[in-house]
Amino acid sequence: MPVIVTLDAMLAERGMTLTELSQAVDITLANLSILKTGKAKAVRFTTLEAICRALACQPGDVLTFVEEDRE
Repeated sequence: MPVIVTLDAMLAERGMTLTELSQAVDITLANLSILKTGKAKAVRFTTLEAICRALACQPGDVLTFVEEDRE
C-alpha cells in the first residue's frame, strides 16, 4: 500500500498515547488502532481533521505517500 500512516511517530513526538488521542477526538480506540496499524481502507476527512487538531499537525504529518515499484 503506497499510503503509510505515521500516527505512531506523531503521537510519540507529541508525548500522547493512543488512548489520550481517542478521548480527545471522540473516536473509539479500536478505530484509531486500525488506522494506526495501516489496516484502514479509508479515513474520513472529519476524522483526519480531528486528529490533526488534537495533534496540532498537518495531514501530511500523519499520512505519507510512498511510490510502489512497478514491474
